[in-house]
Amino acid sequence: GSPVPPEERRLRDKKHLDDITAARLPPLHHSPAKLISIEESIAIQIQQKEAYEEMQAKLAAQKLAERLNIKMLRFEPEGEASMQYREVRDED
Repeated sequence: GSPVPPEERRLRDKKHLDDITAARLPPLHHSPAKLISIEESIAIQIQQKEAYEEMQAKLAAQKLAERLNIKMLRFEPEGEASMQYREVRDED
């Protein structure tokens, strides 16, 4: 017997799997898992925890503001709004 080319063997194996099971792997949307160091893992976990806590604090503040009916306005101490009350004088 002659050796089977790899492409033909792959198709034959795939057909065999199709015949014996209906299970399918979900499509891979992200890159495959990779090994990282413990230090990098801890740093990522701390970063994710901080981001989560910040998001929770913002959500809590938003819910509290809605409950107390507080309107948040923009504050520009050095902006255009602070210049409106000043007089314009000519030096001439």
